[in-house]
Amino acid sequence: MPKLERRAFLRTSALGAGVMAALQPVGADAELPVPKAVGRSFRDSAGRRAELYALMGDLPDRERKLKAEKRGESERDGYLLESWVFDLNGLEPVPAFLARPRGAQERRPAILFDHSHGGGYDIGKREFVEGRSYMQPEPWAKALTDAGYVALCIDHWCFGERHHETEEDTFKAMLWQGRVLWGMMVYDSLRALDWLVTRADVDPARVGTLGMSMGSTMAQWLAALDERVKATVDINCLTEYHTLLAVKNLKGHGIYYYVPALLKHFTASDVNALIAPRAHLGIAGLRDDLTPVAGLDIIDRELGRVYAEAGHPERWKLLRYDVPHQETPEGRREALAFLKANL
Repeated sequence: MPKLERRAFLRTSALGAGVMAALQPVGADAELPVPKAVGRSFRDSAGRRAELYALMGDLPDRERKLKAEKRGESERDGYLLESWVFDLNGLEPVPAFLARPRGAQERRPAILFDHSHGGGYDIGKREFVEGRSYMQPEPWAKALTDAGYVALCIDHWCFGERHHETEEDTFKAMLWQGRVLWGMMVYDSLRALDWLVTRADVDPARVGTLGMSMGSTMAQWLAALDERVKATVDINCLTEYHTLLAVKNLKGHGIYYYVPALLKHFTASDVNALIAPRAHLGIAGLRDDLTPVAGLDIIDRELGRVYAEAGHPERWKLLRYDVPHQETPEGRREALAFLKANL
């Protein structure tokens, strides 16, 4: 699809989205309600960051005391794997894996790894050490520790050891109580980062985040909200929200993905602009239905402008491969090289 400006693209596809049909008649020239193009400058990021955080529903106290209990440690495939359980939110325990290189004593760069969805509700953090069918054969815990990183992965709500209720039931129960499932998931990631940077073997000035699919979205939001994240790698979920509406593929993303009133305040470019001028690598598949190519064009163009304005155009990069929702060998190499260069 050729590159189109946002409003031109939306104008041609608004009827297909049909978002206002249930409320009032829609004329042939109607457009989707597009938020004003504000917030893409790194210069007002503090206020916009607070605005984004406020959209995540009723969250626990950001300053509540954290508790952490180590459950064990074992050697696994050339690295050490620690098992932890955290009290991050005061509502339910959060199990986690921490992988670190053997023999490491000095402070090292650290990665908060964000696991994917893929319908694997019983998998969660095990993806970090076991991999997934749509990822490269070598699990990320092995790849990161071989590269010298300390890396943490938690089970998110509804996944792994936290798979007590369905995603849909959890979303609905939280909504009734003024909470937003995605907001609670992001909150847990923020608090996990709070714990990670306190470790004696972690250099808090050299912290990054990465993930694929749902983990890609988490990496984007975590970095947007927390300036301690110096490098971000998002794999196969750089989705432009209005393009997704236009192509009528909201079903492609789980219900966790949807934040009430988000589009009244932010576009996908707005969210990702909050990462600038810190390093950000996006990796996408040209045949991935979750990230329509027209939307990738929009985000790439708009973030290119943001990073240029910030004086660091080299810190934003979007790589596209001719694959569906799949991590590639080339993408894995690029991701590790990007982290090495920026951490």
